[in-house]
Amino acid sequence: MLIYSIRRLNLFIITLLILSFISYNILRIDVSLTWLSNDYWTGWIQYLRHLVEGDLGTSKNGEPVTQAIGQVIPATLELCLLAFVFALIIGIPLGTLAGLRRGSYTDVVISSATLLTFSMPIFWMAILMITLFSLLANWLPVSGRYNLLFEIPDVSGFALVDIIFSDHPQKDEALRDILRHLVMPTIVLAVAPTTEVIKLLRDSVSDVMSQNYIKVAATKGLSKYEIVMRHVLKNALPPIIPKFGMQISTMMTFAIITEYIFDWPGIGSWLLAALNQQDYVAVQAGVLTVGSIVLLANIFSDLASAVVNPLVRKEWYALK
Repeated sequence: MLIYSIRRLNLFIITLLILSFISYNILRIDVSLTWLSNDYWTGWIQYLRHLVEGDLGTSKNGEPVTQAIGQVIPATLELCLLAFVFALIIGIPLGTLAGLRRGSYTDVVISSATLLTFSMPIFWMAILMITLFSLLANWLPVSGRYNLLFEIPDVSGFALVDIIFSDHPQKDEALRDILRHLVMPTIVLAVAPTTEVIKLLRDSVSDVMSQNYIKVAATKGLSKYEIVMRHVLKNALPPIIPKFGMQISTMMTFAIITEYIFDWPGIGSWLLAALNQQDYVAVQAGVLTVGSIVLLANIFSDLASAVVNPLVRKEWYALK
């Protein structure tokens, strides 16, 4: 486990250096930065020194980029985390059911619905939901994180957490308003990971069900529920946990589109605004931040897989 963790950390550092090299080249597009007139590699070393010190530069409006990212990244993380939890809550039961009944009518319905949903462009689904649930039914708000009439204290940056632990005089109304604003962007962002979880778990459960120890468990008189909870999920989930981390990359990409459509004040909207203003200092910082989050998510998913999967915990496996 220790050797495996060290290897993951080394891979993270190497990938982060490559990512910093890409962001450095984005920064060099801005000819107004005088220190970039140095030798190419000398400039990169100086750029790395700034990163180590936590200095991502200053945007065109004079605001430190680190401070700006600190203000917008919680909104994106809140949306992505809720979407990921939603994907697991929906995807795990449906994927398990499809795997248990592979080839049946239930499997065909779930697989067809998954394929249909996966093939829908995310912007089309977002526009469809806005049309149905906001413009026509007037059930849900179109944009923003919450009604600005509610002065919600910004403590952690996560609006849902801040309002739950606050003593706001209109706490219940503000909480309902935040949840209503979260519904559509969360569902839209959760579509891709939900379909992926269903497909992965369906195949994994189907493979586990064909193993001899499942047949032995059935002959011992265990109920279907006991077999699924004790043996099927226990063996079907660990192999696909590392692939969950890959969904973070997909979600961070789709978050940019989702935030733009729903006017969500996250790093995606902020990054698009920086691109429109040709603010390359902000762009490189945004790319570096999003890339780092994706890398960390993959590292954590790999380590989680090592914790629950005995094969990965073996040091000889890490040395292969």
